[in-house]
Amino acid sequence: MYRSIRWLAPSLLAGHLLLKTLSPGRSVLLDLIIYNAIWILAIAAISQSPLSNDSIAIATVSLAIALWGVGSILNSYADFYSLPDSADLVAQLSYTFFYPLALLAIPRSLTRGRRLNPIELLDSTIFGLGISSIATALFLSKVFPQSLMNLQDQFFSLLFPICDLLLLVMASVALVTHRLQLRALALFCGIALFSATDLLYLWLVIDGNYNFGQISDDGWLIGIVLISLSFWLTPSRTDSDVTIHPVFIALSIFISPTLLALIALRPGIFPIYIVIPTIATLFLAFIRMAIVIRQARNLGEERVLARTDELTGLPNRRRLIAEIATFSKAEGALLLLDLNHFKPVNDQYGHEIGNLVLQQVAQRFSRSLPTGAVLARLGGDEFGVLINGRYEATLEAAYALQATLSYPFLIEGRSITIGVSIGHVQNDGAGNLLERADAAMYEAKKSGVGVVQAYLP
Repeated sequence: MYRSIRWLAPSLLAGHLLLKTLSPGRSVLLDLIIYNAIWILAIAAISQSPLSNDSIAIATVSLAIALWGVGSILNSYADFYSLPDSADLVAQLSYTFFYPLALLAIPRSLTRGRRLNPIELLDSTIFGLGISSIATALFLSKVFPQSLMNLQDQFFSLLFPICDLLLLVMASVALVTHRLQLRALALFCGIALFSATDLLYLWLVIDGNYNFGQISDDGWLIGIVLISLSFWLTPSRTDSDVTIHPVFIALSIFISPTLLALIALRPGIFPIYIVIPTIATLFLAFIRMAIVIRQARNLGEERVLARTDELTGLPNRRRLIAEIATFSKAEGALLLLDLNHFKPVNDQYGHEIGNLVLQQVAQRFSRSLPTGAVLARLGGDEFGVLINGRYEATLEAAYALQATLSYPFLIEGRSITIGVSIGHVQNDGAGNLLERADAAMYEAKKSGVGVVQAYLP
């Protein structure tokens, strides 16, 4: 039964709109009792939502609507009955406190307590400032009061449009960060209608065309009802994905220099104060670009490290296997090399000396290979070589590698002699290069001949 509570406010709102259309005049029943009953039912619907477990979001948005409702009751009551002059100030303050609470409630109602990381906050700020540039240029200049005798009225007439703009920016960010989810769409439409009604109200007041109880006043209620319904919409399975699509970021960055160019080319077309959000957008965009460049550099370094042998600086097994995958149609050979008599070096002199030997072996192998050959350390005392060329040339390269170890290594006054067994397999399109080269290398090590050519099975 409690689930039906979410439809009470929309149903009463639909009835109110219908009656206002049929009977546009002022009415205590319609404009005071029913009008204010709608937002009360909206709060009740929010409080009973089974889909939100964030008590702070529920309490904050309920309090925000309640404070706005206090102002609504005072203003609507004052239009039928007399109230002290201080009631107007109380109503204005109630409307004012709605905004900071709403700004707190919007992100919490969608993320359910999840905090955005610094990059997400930066992207959201860039997008928000881009939207604010457009809104400032197109809307705020139209509703800013030109001359109001009452300082209080002038203050609140300036404050409310700015707060509405902030709400609209926040709602826009929530919409795009949640990839147009239905919950975010309902919240965005609610905030957008609420803010638009505020701006329309101020516009009509300044032009002297506003009358209490006209049907446009229901815009506030429609916005509040949509906000309440957003709490009853099932979140998407990808609700944790709150990143802004790059298209929105690019659009926001494009807007700012465009507006600045129009201001420079057509002075007076837009108010000069829109340069503040536009310049801020460009400044943050440069910061974001610097972060992207740094991330790309770090990613590139990580990829290099992931495919590089730490000891010798050569490509590792992962890199060689990747190269073999693209080597299938090339004319060339794969060589697998296994050092002979290397284990006694580690046993007799220690691993530090053994590592120095491996580094010098890598240097000798590198110097003996032609340009374009890929030399990799596969692990331990094993190496691999991908080399382009015909059979005779690649086989000659294998013997050249063997020859580089024919003379000893002089390390810290020690003369160390090792050899190498090489398995050679020419790329003939038959595949299984690695397995065939490994078998040939094993045969070379067992027979002691140094280099063994793998044959087709």
